[in-house]
Amino acid sequence: MIVAGSKPFQEIEEMLSGFRKVCVMGCGSCVTICHTGGEKQVTELAAQLRLSAKLKGKQREVKEASILRQCEWEFIKDTGEDVQDCDAILSIACGIGVQYLAERYPKIRVFPGVNTTFMGGPTKQGVFWERCAGCGDCLIGTTGGLCPVSRCAKSLLNGPCGGSQNGKCEVSQETPCIWHKIYDQLDTQQLLATMEDIVPPKDWSAGAENHPRKMVLDHLVMKK
Repeated sequence: MIVAGSKPFQEIEEMLSGFRKVCVMGCGSCVTICHTGGEKQVTELAAQLRLSAKLKGKQREVKEASILRQCEWEFIKDTGEDVQDCDAILSIACGIGVQYLAERYPKIRVFPGVNTTFMGGPTKQGVFWERCAGCGDCLIGTTGGLCPVSRCAKSLLNGPCGGSQNGKCEVSQETPCIWHKIYDQLDTQQLLATMEDIVPPKDWSAGAENHPRKMVLDHLVMKK
């Protein structure tokens, strides 16, 4: 899932300064799980914006809306009634949702209400860790299903650096050394010998540095 954190309210206020009719638009997928962009957060943020405007003596109408996915056209196309007459949309979806709304409504200013951060998952209630860097060349089939690209501070591909101690990363003692975990995983699977295979330099051109990336599933593309 895509992990996103809420922007500071002051930053949101500055973005929306001067806009009199705003729609706060939530998303029912990743950001709902993150507790930063679901229906509950739409209600809370809209109430905060109304109260702030009232305290400052400003005229501001704040509408509330949420759809299942802001990252798919099928869900966005019917949002017209929600944003009708609005001069700004505050999207609290990931950056994909914000951009899709901006393309759907080119005459309306669309602002991000969250900071899209990484692809990860919850490890316990309220704690999310990065698990995938979207590097475009997945190699975790040889590392026990654990990703050294996203989970090693140095993205090392051939074992740990010399700085890890007691299974912890030298960058932060809070962070497990992923290569320590990979070793344990491969040991459990009796595949330790695979660590002797040298992984060649990674082709980073398939990663986020080579954007915008594109994937085409030919069997799903509608032919004319």
